[in-house]
Amino acid sequence: MSKISRSDKLAILADAAKYDASCASSGSVNRNSAKSGGIGSTGGMGICHSYAPDGRCISLLKILMTNYCMFDCLYCINRSSSNVRRAAFTVQEIVDLTLDFYKRNYIEGLFLSSGIIRSPDYTMEQLVEVARRLRVVHRFGGYIHLKTIPEADPDLLKQAGQYADRLSINIELPDDESIARLAPEKDGKLIRRSMNNLGKKVREAKAERKSSRKAPLFAPGGHSTQMIIGADASDDAKILTTSNGLYGSYGLKRVYYSAFSPIPDSSSNLPAQAPPLLREHRLYQADWLLRFYGFSVDEIMQGGSAGQLDLTIDPKLAWALQNRARFPVNINLADREILLRIPGLGGKGVGKILQARRFSALRLADLERICQSVKKILPFITTADWHPGKQLDSLNLYDRLKPPPEQLSLFEA
Repeated sequence: MSKISRSDKLAILADAAKYDASCASSGSVNRNSAKSGGIGSTGGMGICHSYAPDGRCISLLKILMTNYCMFDCLYCINRSSSNVRRAAFTVQEIVDLTLDFYKRNYIEGLFLSSGIIRSPDYTMEQLVEVARRLRVVHRFGGYIHLKTIPEADPDLLKQAGQYADRLSINIELPDDESIARLAPEKDGKLIRRSMNNLGKKVREAKAERKSSRKAPLFAPGGHSTQMIIGADASDDAKILTTSNGLYGSYGLKRVYYSAFSPIPDSSSNLPAQAPPLLREHRLYQADWLLRFYGFSVDEIMQGGSAGQLDLTIDPKLAWALQNRARFPVNINLADREILLRIPGLGGKGVGKILQARRFSALRLADLERICQSVKKILPFITTADWHPGKQLDSLNLYDRLKPPPEQLSLFEA
């Protein structure tokens, strides 16, 4: 291992980290080190690798501390029985890399995860030490996201929250039975207990900050998790039910969905093919409906079949087509919650409609100025000069609204 150069380690451990999806840097506090004499800030622009919900591009140094791992999770490329090239950074190497990349304007922050070496406590101590040196020794003001280890001592997770903007613990799979079968060293109950402790600490810290701005920060960007889809037989209804429970029980900021990727020499307990990436996309859309549009899991799944989302159209349109009796909606009279259920209307569009209709009844031309496209909306609304007539009764409405077919490339698999 000592013969591996730093650039080779970076190539190996950055590639190993690509399976972590939860690296968006949204939700952190504004921090600027200009007055402290340190380095970095959580604002600004740079080379982009991920996107915040507001559309801002974020560049992060996304690496593993090591891809050695004492666990043997069947779906993981870095499992102990995997025949991959291994490497490990020291704490100081990661600190130096982060500072060097930041000074060259390559990155705005660090996303750090790791395989488990020696013990969960030892590995977590190393991760915390990286964040501590950056924050305390170098007064680094940039974004830090630490992937924490649920089996580690709770005091170490508490220390991690003192230095990191966001923490995350992977839930791994949608149910405990799948975790026990595919990741035998992990425990679903322990993962959720660690999530609960993190969520409790995040809420306590926020409450203390409301009473005193001098109260210490604890993971101001909250905590998140990642779930692998397609490695077990869980359907979309099961996945969304699990996500909904995690949001409600532990105050998670985000649940990230990562489509299972077949790995070399994998177990026969795993599927031979990856699920379609469109499934991952539809789950993210459904997740958005859960968190911001007031939909329940049961409502979302009304647009699917046999526990799976419709991959052809988005979940909100699928729900609307199954609930045509609720439409058309009068744009000039409906409240915000009803407007949000109209296919093609997002939160910003609804906000503009509510603002504009305070001054006059909206006509179709007004809506065309507010929305990027009204084609998808028209069958579901009425305005001062528009009514869809019998469009909602049309048997081919689904075919009219689904995306047009695309010619496959000769070079695509």
